[in-house]
Amino acid sequence: MIVLGRIVAPFGVQGWVKIHPFGDDPLSWREMPHWWLAAADDAPEGTWKQYTLKTCRAHGKGLVACFDEIADRNAAEAISGQFIGAPREAMPEPEKDEYYWGDLVGLTVTNEGGEALGTVSGLISTGAHDVLQVQEGETERLIPFVAAYVLEVDLAARTIRVAWERDW
Repeated sequence: MIVLGRIVAPFGVQGWVKIHPFGDDPLSWREMPHWWLAAADDAPEGTWKQYTLKTCRAHGKGLVACFDEIADRNAAEAISGQFIGAPREAMPEPEKDEYYWGDLVGLTVTNEGGEALGTVSGLISTGAHDVLQVQEGETERLIPFVAAYVLEVDLAARTIRVAWERDW
């Protein structure tokens, strides 16, 4: 499952919920007729429960949404704090040179000289840009995920080539 965001609170009395999205284009999620909810972002795949999306819209810095299965505020309170996810195959295809974080985790990172720098263990959103967390044993490298440093992402080969040195 790819974790998309988290329900932070009920919104109104008709079963709507406020959502804190973990991505750049959460309105594209409207293309998915179903969303999946779970109590933890690392919940086993079989524990995610499917919900049918009625509608969602932007609200401030986040989203508000309602589901067919959530009829009122009490039901919305019951799912507060749940994580929202979707299987990768249910997600809309990203645009050229855009990637889902979940697709980047596990890729091998090498620099221009062909030196292996480690494996992507996660990403951090800093507001200005995203940062790759690259793990090599006990060493963690934080590499800005911007065109100046990330030269090529090859999902098929499971590699990322960067303009970064081992001792930076």
